[in-house]
Amino acid sequence: MRLLSRWQNSAGERVRIALRLKGLQFTYVPVRSLAPGEYKTLNPQSLLPALDIEGRIIAQSPAILEYLEEMYPTPSLLPVDPLTRAQARAFGAHIASEMHAITVQRVRRFLQSELSIDEAGVDRWVQNWLSLGFTALEETLTGRATQWPFCFGDTPGWADLHLVPQMNNARRFGVDLSPYPLLISVDRLCNQLDAFRLSRSEAQSDFPG
Repeated sequence: MRLLSRWQNSAGERVRIALRLKGLQFTYVPVRSLAPGEYKTLNPQSLLPALDIEGRIIAQSPAILEYLEEMYPTPSLLPVDPLTRAQARAFGAHIASEMHAITVQRVRRFLQSELSIDEAGVDRWVQNWLSLGFTALEETLTGRATQWPFCFGDTPGWADLHLVPQMNNARRFGVDLSPYPLLISVDRLCNQLDAFRLSRSEAQSDFPG
């Protein structure tokens, strides 16, 4: 099983965390190590990450996570209770669709190159959407019937592996996280675990630092 991604890619980080939470062996392949054009041939979407299963490619982190959960159901990334399970999925979807998708590099580049928005303006764009998203997520955790240590349980799972990479992105863009104590608490707990620590950007073989 090969995971094709790059060090600074929060969708790829989600998948790395999921693989490690499930105890699965995988090979991390930085896309820059591939021949020119090879990644687009493997994954016509050209977006990161992609999971290579014996030559068959799964694109898009939501599809990869669903595949891993279906193929390797133990340990599960999702709560047992159907309602809580749906809430965990919604939490992750909010991050992937409403926060990450509109602040990724290709969107930021378009804002600069096509709309002539300067770097400070692009940073404000990112900060705005991330702050709105985190406010909704903090309120979601506040309203839980049970105040678990992690997002939706006593162990990390689907929601947590979406949250932590987005918190890392927020710090990179100077988002003030102080209004979100529950998110900060979950993030701190997760980052004490190897599955999260080893999946961070700076722990990857292609990290430039």
